[in-house]
Amino acid sequence: MQRDELADFLRRRRLAIRPADVGLAQGPRRRTAGLRREEVALLAGMSTDYVVRLEQGRSAQPSAQLLSALARALRLTEDERDHLFHLAGVTPPRASGTHARAGLLRMLDLLGDTPATVVSDLGETLAQNRMAMLLLGDQTGFRGDERYHVWRWFTDAAWRAVYPAEDAEHHGRVSVADLRATAARRHGDADVDGLVRRLLAVSPQFAALWGEHEVAVRRSDRKRIVNRQVGVVHVDCETLVTPDLGQKLLVLTPQPGTDAAEKLALLSVVGLQHFSA
Repeated sequence: MQRDELADFLRRRRLAIRPADVGLAQGPRRRTAGLRREEVALLAGMSTDYVVRLEQGRSAQPSAQLLSALARALRLTEDERDHLFHLAGVTPPRASGTHARAGLLRMLDLLGDTPATVVSDLGETLAQNRMAMLLLGDQTGFRGDERYHVWRWFTDAAWRAVYPAEDAEHHGRVSVADLRATAARRHGDADVDGLVRRLLAVSPQFAALWGEHEVAVRRSDRKRIVNRQVGVVHVDCETLVTPDLGQKLLVLTPQPGTDAAEKLALLSVVGLQHFSA
């Protein structure tokens, strides 16, 4: 671990980012050109003291999870993210899409009060903006196979409750067709093959849908999302796909003719009150 170089790199990257770049207000009496340490800590989900110790070269070796959180908070490119990992003496994640791309993270910030999520082609949530977390809950903390939406869908009844029961068949079918497209594109990939094999072993419903050979990359959809605070929210889901199809930006907008816009506005206020409490 190269503590001094790591500390210098983190300081320089923090000072190079404007608050507006990460969706924060500039605020009065700001002496720092870039982000404050407490703002980095908030964005990364860690303590300010830990960020201070990292920048002063006094910390123990950070984990891969903490480094990934810092990379997201500082909006590092893939090359910068890998450099951060090398300085910390940790092997960088594979280039298969386990870290949200910097450009997609900036788009999340720009979308503001529009719920949006970055996911991998296997359905792992890589990043969410605040409104997506308020609407769907934090989906970035799962481990193992639970990282993948399709796994949670076919193995966890509570997870399916985020949609009305009558919509379940549609969402299951769409999820399997999307996984089929990924499996075809990444033919022979151990991660994809392993996930499919484990799903076939635990879910007869998945096995039945997989056997139908429906293939379709999910690009748009209409959803009814059940939120415990505001009820059912009708949204249109548009999917922007990176050129290599490795990552997707899912943007949820209120369906015209419904009360979704009002419910999302209410959820934003309720969420602010919740976080203040």
